[in-house]
Amino acid sequence: MYQKGDKIVYPLYGAGVIESIEEKEIEGEPQTYYVLNIPVGNLKIMISAAKARDLRIRLIHSSDDIKTFLLNATKIVMPDNWNQRYRENMERIKSGELPEVAAVYYNLLLRERERGLSTAEKKVMTTSKQIILSELILALEVEKNEAEDIMDGIFFQGA
Repeated sequence: MYQKGDKIVYPLYGAGVIESIEEKEIEGEPQTYYVLNIPVGNLKIMISAAKARDLRIRLIHSSDDIKTFLLNATKIVMPDNWNQRYRENMERIKSGELPEVAAVYYNLLLRERERGLSTAEKKVMTTSKQIILSELILALEVEKNEAEDIMDGIFFQGA
């Protein structure tokens, strides 16, 4: 179980800080919820503590680990069919694993430079970027602009 103040990652939404832990009664049963504040997009989300594992909630990585994952993002073979690419990329993002999310962003960045992206793929690229940014912001304790500069420095040197 996580505690108030823990920095966690909620796949598809990004990293945030547990602002509070609340008890709610659902169908007569007490349920515990984490109230998560996600800095990128200024979101507040309630997450069932009982479902945290199934939702692939995890603690954020250290700043050194994050930088290593980003620097080691590798080119992956992506299907030519955009719909299949979209599904595979969404599965990588849903995994909640930063190396997978970094690979999605890096490969879509390369593809965008080579051929351009569909509207759906641009949205996936934006989602993956926001997830990475949110974890960088919390791990490095920096503002969004500084996290973007760090991320751009890492990805644009290899792209």
